[in-house]
Amino acid sequence: MNDPSVNGQATGLPLEGITVIDLTRVLAGPMCTQMLADLGARVIKVEQPGSGDDARGIGPFVEGASAYFLSVNRNKESIALDLKQPQDRTVFERLLEEADVLAENFRPGTMDKLGYGWDALHLRYPRLVMTSVSGFGQTGPYRGFPAYDMVVQAMSGMMSVTGHPGTGPCRVGVSIGDLGAGLYAVIGTQAALLRRARTGQGERVDVSMLDCQVALLENPVARLEAQGSVPGPIGTRHPSMAPFDVFAAQDGWFVIAVGSDALFARLCALLDLPQLAADARFADNALRCEHQAELKAALEARLRDSPRSHWLQLLTDNGIPAGEYNSVADIVEHPQVRARGMLTHVRTPGGHALRVAGNPLQDSLRQPLVRRQPPALDADREHILRTLACAQPSPPTDP
Repeated sequence: MNDPSVNGQATGLPLEGITVIDLTRVLAGPMCTQMLADLGARVIKVEQPGSGDDARGIGPFVEGASAYFLSVNRNKESIALDLKQPQDRTVFERLLEEADVLAENFRPGTMDKLGYGWDALHLRYPRLVMTSVSGFGQTGPYRGFPAYDMVVQAMSGMMSVTGHPGTGPCRVGVSIGDLGAGLYAVIGTQAALLRRARTGQGERVDVSMLDCQVALLENPVARLEAQGSVPGPIGTRHPSMAPFDVFAAQDGWFVIAVGSDALFARLCALLDLPQLAADARFADNALRCEHQAELKAALEARLRDSPRSHWLQLLTDNGIPAGEYNSVADIVEHPQVRARGMLTHVRTPGGHALRVAGNPLQDSLRQPLVRRQPPALDADREHILRTLACAQPSPPTDP
């Protein structure tokens, strides 16, 4: 049943020949399966008849189509199946016969109720990899609890280290709970496929959104253990290096990131601030962190003399890591982002072009990133059923 491209021609992409049956919806799961599709897997999105993926109903909308849905469902096919109906279950099971991966992000226990839990699937399809993304994973006292990105951001401690002191809890500006889980699910799925190549056996990939947020707390957890104090929000600065922050120039903000004493000495020379280099409060990185507020004030008093373009050129030309502070509107027009091809276009069912974020791996793919537009609900039914009819069913597996 493998059909790695729209026209059936070989793509040469890393996951060519891999078929993924995609039961995921909204963000974490679709992010995972879109990445697998970008890398060359054939992804068949199985959606609920009538409504489809919940994300199809989440705005903003362009010509009646959800931009949310369009941003994470390129390069996929769609078929609508009701897994409670015998006829549709038969089609679904034929899809599984030919599949390498089944991805799902239902609440734990849902797949078992449908008759497609891991034990049953592994017995019947021993080579199948099953990737399950959920709020809290398949084990533990919270396994059955519902979760969205906001829930795991709050529970994980991610919110507690985000924002500015004294302002209360602050959500990370993107759905890092979903996105982090989606990316870890890609890693786990590919690792399972590599192991299957050695053993011939599929396995369960159990991805918890909460686990992934804890994994991303590498620095706060280490600081808690090393210092014995609870990390909290500190705004834009780095907790362990200074000056490493956003600074105000004459006409706007920009970032300076100094990670060593040698870079600090060079920064002081470039800014013509020898008194800072000689100040005992700033003699090494640990002292600069202790006195970061005074250091920032002294640097900004100088930086406000000229526009940020002046400082950015001076610093970057001399090896000091620095960068402009951009809005989303700024970054989508940035020459470096455009040169790297980090934006792409998908089309709505009505033909409207919508600019979305690209794939940071696409330069190594050597193929157009968008090879198939995000599908309308059930758009590929006839093609999928035709390829199933052409494929020979596998013999039943003995218990």
